[in-house]
Amino acid sequence: MFNKDSLILGILLGLAIPFVGYAVILMFFEQVGASEWLNREARDITFRARTIAVLAICLNIIPFRYYQKQRYESSMRGVVFATLIYVGLWMFKFSANLF
Repeated sequence: MFNKDSLILGILLGLAIPFVGYAVILMFFEQVGASEWLNREARDITFRARTIAVLAICLNIIPFRYYQKQRYESSMRGVVFATLIYVGLWMFKFSANLF
C-alpha cells in the first residue's frame, strides 16, 4: 500500500504521522510523569506543547527517508508539502512566544 509513488499518499502520510505522533509523545510523557520511574524532583519535568509539536513534525523524516531510498519523488514531495503545512501552522500558533 505504501510502496507506490503518489503525491496524495505522501500528503496523507505527511499529515497523519505527526498527528498520531503528537498523541503518542504526549501519552508517553504523561505516563513517565505519572510513574515512579523518576525521582520526585525529576518528575516535575514538563514539555511544552510547542516542543512536542516540533518532535511530532520531525517524525516526517521517517517516511521522507523511506521514499528517498525508494526514489519515489512524488511521495517525497507530498511529505514535504504536508510538513510545510504543519510548520506554517506551528509558526502561526506559537509566533507570539517565538518573537
